[in-house]
Amino acid sequence: MENTASKPKKDYNSTRKRNVNLLIKTTQEERDMIERRMAQTGMTSLRGYILKMAIDGRVIHVELNSVREMVRLLSNATNNINQIARVANEKGNIHAGDIGVMQGHVEEIWEQAKVILQKLSQL
Repeated sequence: MENTASKPKKDYNSTRKRNVNLLIKTTQEERDMIERRMAQTGMTSLRGYILKMAIDGRVIHVELNSVREMVRLLSNATNNINQIARVANEKGNIHAGDIGVMQGHVEEIWEQAKVILQKLSQL
């Protein structure tokens, strides 16, 4: 039987990417403020939030609902374009109503793009 007491222990800190501890003390009020600001960013990791703030100075939280809406509108417009192209190829003509529908979709997409750009300009 081998004596395990004579084996050197592995130093796990030497193999980790982040192997330096950083300890700070705060008041409860400061901790609460940090947690409130972290919640505003949508981040759930206190360590990640503090590291991001210390390195970059700010965290940008992007609400993706308006982007999802724009993707939905683009998908609808693409489907309509494909349908119109199919009819044009089969019959050789396009109805004015079909073009009007497409113009409406394009206007919706531009409105959604304006909303997104407005929100991004506020960051």
